[in-house]
Amino acid sequence: MPKARLLNREALGAAPRIGWAARVREAGAPLAIRAYRLHFTARLLSWTGSAVSPIALAFAVLDIGGGTGALGLVLAASVVPQVLLLLVGGVVADRLSRARVMVRSNIVCAVAEALAVMLLRSGDARVWHLVLMSGICGAAGAFFTPAAGGIVKDVVPAELRHAANALLKIGQNLVKVGGPALGGVLVAAFGSAWAIGWDAVTFAVAAVLFARIDLKPGPVKVKTGFLAELREGWADFRSRRWLWVMVVQGALVVPVWLVGYQLLGPVYGARYLGGAGLWGLVVSAFTGGLVAGAAVALMWRPRLVGRVVCAGTGSLALPLAAMACAAPLLVLLAATAAAGTGLAVSMTVWSGLVQERIPADRLSRALSYSTLGQLAPVPVAYLIAGPVSRAVGVRATLAAGALVIVLAAVLPLLVRQVRALAMAAGQPAHGPVPTDTAGATARAPR
Repeated sequence: MPKARLLNREALGAAPRIGWAARVREAGAPLAIRAYRLHFTARLLSWTGSAVSPIALAFAVLDIGGGTGALGLVLAASVVPQVLLLLVGGVVADRLSRARVMVRSNIVCAVAEALAVMLLRSGDARVWHLVLMSGICGAAGAFFTPAAGGIVKDVVPAELRHAANALLKIGQNLVKVGGPALGGVLVAAFGSAWAIGWDAVTFAVAAVLFARIDLKPGPVKVKTGFLAELREGWADFRSRRWLWVMVVQGALVVPVWLVGYQLLGPVYGARYLGGAGLWGLVVSAFTGGLVAGAAVALMWRPRLVGRVVCAGTGSLALPLAAMACAAPLLVLLAATAAAGTGLAVSMTVWSGLVQERIPADRLSRALSYSTLGQLAPVPVAYLIAGPVSRAVGVRATLAAGALVIVLAAVLPLLVRQVRALAMAAGQPAHGPVPTDTAGATARAPR
């Protein structure tokens, strides 16, 4: 590169070009940090159990004589406590050690599922037992989710967080590919009770691994009372215009996508693709796209995060539009794979931006408000989707959903703060890999 061009790049604050060999070394660097390795291994194991659990739970309900209504109650019981307790979980995770919160949440779930297994094996289980178990695990998840979202900032230095988030996303998405198949095999070979027991074991082992994450205490914070800290979290969340604008985007996109893909997608597959077999290919294309997108995010560090997130969000309109147009199967598969790729990239870079911009002592509360904003509309969307699709048709509903997603992806770009959202121009870690003490130094609020 000519010297004049190099000087111009430095004057503009542009990051130097990074070779592929250096990118590969940087991608695996977070695994050299002991606390992150423990966190990564525990999450991977827990995701394996969670991928098996839905299938095991469905067959457990059927095994004790429940029907679709009973299964709906069991599934709803896991969502409602999360909606009600997420804000409480955010305050608790900012107050206490996040690793300790994660340990206790996993222990609660392990015990609840172990008791359910005992009842199922004895033949004494009733639907209300499984509803209670699901509700307990949902409540524990309300505390676990904000803590898990913030702990990466506790254990990984800033220059490695992008790679750390991408590695977690790759692990999660790989489990999504093989997890349901594993669940089916376990249920077929050993029965639903033992499959739920496997989930309980993964919770227990993950709790042991989380307990071994040793964090040095950060700066002492004066505790002002639970309600005061809840209000402080809300004031901080509301003051960040870029954050609440993107949460509003998620509140529109998440329920529309779930209705289009999870609820109406199988209906479309049955009516227009000829059955579950070809719809299974579509689902596989999406999970494959998720894995590919996480791999792309591991090697690519975009600066203009706001634009990348909006583009990734907009890609979710592609499969809904393809179904609305009754596109050929190959087009639908390509659109679904592109949506998975865009979603994985956008989620990974967004996680890094939030961790960079929000101080550690407020991060879990911000994440709890963000998750609540996206989760709360989902049950309402599920309730109204059926009547709407019956009134106007499945394909018309999918077309409307695609339009909503496109508008939700584009409109935030009218806000200057969103357009300008960018990661700090820092130097990637190409020198010695940080030691296990890096997590402790990263704990101080930025």
